[in-house]
Amino acid sequence: MFWKSRSLVGLDIGSSSVKAVELKSAGKGHRIAAVGVERLPPDSIVDGAIIDGAAVSDAIRRLFESTGIKARDVAASLSGNAVIVKKIALPPMSEAELRDTIYWEAEQYIPFDVQDVNLDYLVLSGGPGAKGSASGGMEVLLVAAKKEKIADYTGVIKQAGCEPLVLDVDAFALQNAYEANYGVEAGAIVALLNVGASAINLNVVGGSESLFTRDISIGGNAYTEAVQKELHLSADQAEQLKRGLAVDGMTFEHARPIVRAVTDNVLLEIQKTFDFFRGATGTTHIDRIVLSGGSSRVDGFAEMVTDRFDTHVEEFDPFKAIPLDPDRLAGESRADLAPATAVAVGLALRRVGDR
Repeated sequence: MFWKSRSLVGLDIGSSSVKAVELKSAGKGHRIAAVGVERLPPDSIVDGAIIDGAAVSDAIRRLFESTGIKARDVAASLSGNAVIVKKIALPPMSEAELRDTIYWEAEQYIPFDVQDVNLDYLVLSGGPGAKGSASGGMEVLLVAAKKEKIADYTGVIKQAGCEPLVLDVDAFALQNAYEANYGVEAGAIVALLNVGASAINLNVVGGSESLFTRDISIGGNAYTEAVQKELHLSADQAEQLKRGLAVDGMTFEHARPIVRAVTDNVLLEIQKTFDFFRGATGTTHIDRIVLSGGSSRVDGFAEMVTDRFDTHVEEFDPFKAIPLDPDRLAGESRADLAPATAVAVGLALRRVGDR
């Protein structure tokens, strides 16, 4: 989002873990040079806000050490309510005029003081070098992120001995990884759902264009909290049981009804978001839903998504077209790494100076 061109390490800082991916060139494509996940202590990051910066920095350092990543230039990303992504319509103007007026235009669309945010934008249609707009005007993608949140995330990255050179948005990094692995399918409407610990990133894409993005404030933590409350367990015990591990004489069968009830609530929020997308864009169908994020592997989640939305659902494989040497797994299984590292793969594909 805030864009000197060389390769970068993709660093995805989530609420429950940090993920890193390093790519190397391989012919006309890439291969995975290093990949790993490092869990964060509980409550290090709450609802996207960094509470314990030292713990997050320590986790990043451990992750780079365990994966053997020597590079220190990284691409990271943000999401949540401190980030606004919006398409706006403007009259035709030159690039210089747009640069001069974008802050004034942004004041009309973002719910923050414009002095408190960093802005970036991309002309989608109707501008110099962009395809024509049906309305005769310009369509511009506006991205605003609170300076305070940017400072928090870049601060912990620097404390870990790394240099944040690109700061992206989770939803766009996800799309970047998807296009690199699956290509661009003209005419298809694909919903990319990244189910994290505290939020779900949604990016609905049509061809190579992002049609709609939204972050939904519910995720895997809701399962842990429900299991903990209903079965009177500690947070650690609930987390283990949610993952299918027996604790204190209980098996996952004790937790299954609770997990399914939470999934119903999660799908209700996704349904509301899809309904809003249809109303805002006039699009009546979604051809495919692609799931990523560690919490997308909760028991029965993919099947319940399929039943609820009556469309093709598949798991995102960020290594589909980017080969992963089994020797790079560092004790993790490919099945566990794939959903967790989709955003990090998208970030690792970034280059300094990208738009």
